[in-house]
Amino acid sequence: MTSKMGFTRRGLLGAFAATAVTAAPTFSKAAGLLRGAGDIRRLRMYSSKTGESVNTIYWVDGEYITDALAEINKLMRDWRQNEIKKIDTRTIDILAASHNALDVNEPYLLLSGYRSAATNAMLRRQSRGVARNSLHIKGQAADIRLASRSVSQIAKAAQSYNAGGVGRYFGSNFVHMDCGEVRTWRG
Repeated sequence: MTSKMGFTRRGLLGAFAATAVTAAPTFSKAAGLLRGAGDIRRLRMYSSKTGESVNTIYWVDGEYITDALAEINKLMRDWRQNEIKKIDTRTIDILAASHNALDVNEPYLLLSGYRSAATNAMLRRQSRGVARNSLHIKGQAADIRLASRSVSQIAKAAQSYNAGGVGRYFGSNFVHMDCGEVRTWRG
C-alpha cells in the first residue's frame, strides 16, 4: 500500500533497515527461532538457472514481510515445472542466519529449492542421492553454495544453529539445509 506521500511500507522498512544496526536476537532457541538472525533478517540469493536474484529484508522486529517472502518463494520455485510453493520460513531463517554467520556479502547460489513431486522423481532416476520423501517437495529445504566459502565452512555455520538438517556434498560442492530433524550427513 502506498501512502499519500508516495512511500510503501516495504520501502520504509528497507530504508530503515539500510541504516539500522542489526541487534542481538530477542527470542531464544527454545522458542524455535534462531540466534544470530537478528532483529532484521535479509536473504541474498540468486539462481543461475533462471537468472533471477533476491536481496531482500524479509523480517523486521518479529514480523515477516509478505512481499519479500513472495519474492523468495518465486526464486526458490521448481523452475523445471515453473511451480511456486510457499517456502517454510524456518528454512529461510536457517539460510539467513548461516549467511550472516559466514560474514559475506556474496549471495548464495541456489541450486535447488522447492521441487515438485515430478521433478523429485526425475532427479531420483538420475541420482541415488535424491531422497524419495525429500523436504524439497514440502518447501522445507535448499541446496546452496558460495564461491568464497567451502562446503565445510557453510555446513559448520548451518550446524551451529542446531535447527535442522545439514548435508555436505563435497563432490558437487554444495550444502543442503532444511528445517527438518536436526541431523548431519555427507552425500
